[in-house]
Amino acid sequence: MVRPRLFQRDDDYEVTCVACGETLPRHDAREYDKYGDRFTRDGKTFEYLCKPCHREYSHLPRDGLESTLIEARAGEVSRESFFARYFELEYDDTQTTSD
Repeated sequence: MVRPRLFQRDDDYEVTCVACGETLPRHDAREYDKYGDRFTRDGKTFEYLCKPCHREYSHLPRDGLESTLIEARAGEVSRESFFARYFELEYDDTQTTSD
């Protein structure tokens, strides 16, 4: 009797590190979930980091970061425009009013 595998792993393909652009075998990469919840797997497509980049990135919670990056148009506009928009969004989110 053949038992079904509960967790299928397909490590025979190559992936690209989203941080440095290196192409490497999947088994040498680490999954990266841009939403910070790699344990909720239903319907997700993961990106990958090479081991050196994985060690370098912050493993702290990043609630709201992905939505801010999307709103600031990361990867779509010039670096200067992105940073200006990012800081504008962060400033507006943290600004307090005083009477």
